[in-house]
Amino acid sequence: MKKSFINWLLFFALCLSAAAQQYAITWHKIAGGGGTSSNAQYTVSGTIGQPDAGGSMTGGNYSLTDGFWSFISVVQTAGAPTLYISHSGKTVTVYWRDVSGWSLVQSGNLAAPIANWSASSGSTLTGGTNYLNLVNPTGNLFFRLKQ
Repeated sequence: MKKSFINWLLFFALCLSAAAQQYAITWHKIAGGGGTSSNAQYTVSGTIGQPDAGGSMTGGNYSLTDGFWSFISVVQTAGAPTLYISHSGKTVTVYWRDVSGWSLVQSGNLAAPIANWSASSGSTLTGGTNYLNLVNPTGNLFFRLKQ
């Protein structure tokens, strides 16, 4: 009886260690606002405009910008030039290498079929790179390159 109890404890300890995640959030703050985003595997909650938020947290294929939810996003199209996004003050810039046959399209709805995305206008070409500058953008905007 004593031996089976020890075996059961050992088995339980092994199960716990196997089930343990390798993810960790080493710093947190309780604040108001924001929301939660989830899928079948992960859930993340955050706050809006948290003034003491740090830089981005990255690891493997994942990245999280603390304290702020993005309202403009790029969607990488397989085989297309890499699409980048940056911001400075109130200006958001979407940019990509100028490769023949690729054009920028945008939508306010990520789930919309690509045929319903509209062509973006106002980009400029400088030194082999296309730049689209958006000053004081509002709402949700998603961008991708289309061939």
